[in-house]
Amino acid sequence: MGCPIFHRSDILAALMNQRQSIAVAGTHGKTTTSSMMGYGLLAANVDPTVVVGGEVSAWDGNARLGNSDWFVAEADESDGSLVKLSATIGIITNIELDHPDHYSSLDDVVDIFSQFARNTETLIVSADCETIERYITADITYSVEPGKQADYTVSDVVFGATGTRAVVWERGTRLGILHLSVPGKHNLSNALAVIAAGRRMGLDFADLAAGLSKFEGARRRFERRGFYNGIQFVDDYAHHPSEIKATLSTASLLRTNESLGAAVRRVVAIFQPHRYSRITAFLDDFAEAFADADEVIVTDVYGAGEVAPTNFSTKKVGQAIALHHPHVQYCPSLDAVSTVLKERLQPGDIALFLGAGNLNRIIPEVMEPFMAAEMQAVQQA
Repeated sequence: MGCPIFHRSDILAALMNQRQSIAVAGTHGKTTTSSMMGYGLLAANVDPTVVVGGEVSAWDGNARLGNSDWFVAEADESDGSLVKLSATIGIITNIELDHPDHYSSLDDVVDIFSQFARNTETLIVSADCETIERYITADITYSVEPGKQADYTVSDVVFGATGTRAVVWERGTRLGILHLSVPGKHNLSNALAVIAAGRRMGLDFADLAAGLSKFEGARRRFERRGFYNGIQFVDDYAHHPSEIKATLSTASLLRTNESLGAAVRRVVAIFQPHRYSRITAFLDDFAEAFADADEVIVTDVYGAGEVAPTNFSTKKVGQAIALHHPHVQYCPSLDAVSTVLKERLQPGDIALFLGAGNLNRIIPEVMEPFMAAEMQAVQQA
């Protein structure tokens, strides 16, 4: 039809250049932090345009159109296009090698983020990331680690199954108490990045905290899909060893959650590796990432367009994890995973589906017999 075709990053850069912009970059936490940013700005009576990489229930998709001059965007480094973006405020949550299909080393990743840093007017970073601390010079820092020197810090932190409470400090001055309904240390860090950016904009902490307290998470980020017959079903996009560790650490908090209606006994991790290049490059790290799970089920790799290397077998992934974990089972297909879960899940389990592929499509069919059992029990009662 003669229409020009542009790369996604070129369109995003053009949109950002028209407004004041907040670009959220980092190996992990981009979608959640940029979504939180949208919530915080809305609560502070800023009506932002928001474009993120995952779906958010509040605006029924991955974007919303606002009327203010502020544009919030998730800035993706996976293909190197991050360098095209310029921002009024830039956030870097962390830096790791996550895309070995595109980058040959961590140094290459650092170079991309360094270019992004130079393209931002004000750069806000996590002081808890060693790579950032070593290579990136920032204007504003934040930290959730005790004793860490940063512009924005927290104290009196209470992590719970249903959220987190913390006192927030700005350069030694107490701002107030923050309540989050999304659990986990990583989410507290994401929220602190939002507060740092909002305060840079001149917004009141109370407004930002009010918005963050209502944030329920993006889809596929520790998304609770159901609770049936005493079993919690959770879908999570985690596909990197660091993400898996953070997600399983959050899941372990649910062991103390009496509000689920049953004692939480086991965390059952169901893992679908994503990309052959990633699982090959980080196999040793994946092998040690499941310490907080009671049982691990591994299924075949979701290739995402990549061709399996010669003599590659996903069984090797399960075997590597089994060197560090006593309860690991390999299932060659999603149908096999579904069958095993229907047979083995028990009341008190958390079934945690991990991966960026299509593993989550089996969640409804896995839940079905447990839904039926719960309904039958209710009818008999």
